[in-house]
Amino acid sequence: MDIATLGGLIVGVGAVIVAFVLEGGHLSALFHGPAMIIVIFGTLGAATVTTSYRIFGNIPKLLNIAFFSRAVDSINLIDQIVRLAEKARREGILGLERDLENLKNPFFHKAVQLVVDGTEVTMLRNILETEMAYINQRHKTGILFFQKLGGFSPTMGIIGTVLGLIHALSQVDEASKIAGAIAGAFIATLWGIAMANLCYLPISDKLRFRHQQETKTLELVLEGMISIQSGENPRVIRNKLLSFVNPNQRNEK
Repeated sequence: MDIATLGGLIVGVGAVIVAFVLEGGHLSALFHGPAMIIVIFGTLGAATVTTSYRIFGNIPKLLNIAFFSRAVDSINLIDQIVRLAEKARREGILGLERDLENLKNPFFHKAVQLVVDGTEVTMLRNILETEMAYINQRHKTGILFFQKLGGFSPTMGIIGTVLGLIHALSQVDEASKIAGAIAGAFIATLWGIAMANLCYLPISDKLRFRHQQETKTLELVLEGMISIQSGENPRVIRNKLLSFVNPNQRNEK
């Protein structure tokens, strides 16, 4: 579980709820069935229209990435690449084939397999950059989906409020019910804005952050494998790859 994601949501939602209670409100007033249906399901429906059902089905996977995914340790990855470079120097490129089964990252596995297969350096770069472009596009699709949810949600909240006001004003002959009906109508706006700013948009930005982390990992692997295929010295490879890491995180050897 990513503490920053969970903790941020708890603090954000908690601040709104605590402030509402301190003002004398009752939590039960916030859970208005019609308003929640319009905002949540209306938003999901509108966002799905702009993309495909496949993306809608990927929501659980995207949430898993936002809440549970962990960044790869760049230093450990560099050490692993350097060990492969040292082994390639001692035993030759074909000696790396025995390490393939230990590589769980699909991109890393593919890169090493291409090196073992003797792929020429230019072709190796082209293949891996094409793979990276596809991965980036896939990531951006998920990021954009949650951005759209964040854009549609406040609008659906306004629609819910307008519908609630229409219902409230249709009961002018029952003045005692109008005030409650109007208050209930604005719950939809609250849900629309809250879902956008406390859920959808933060998750979109978290997915963008994960994307940036993975992009750095892919670039490390790309440059490392090209360097190995080019026969560069392992020490040179380490120094080159350390440029991807913040200076305060580097473990010079």
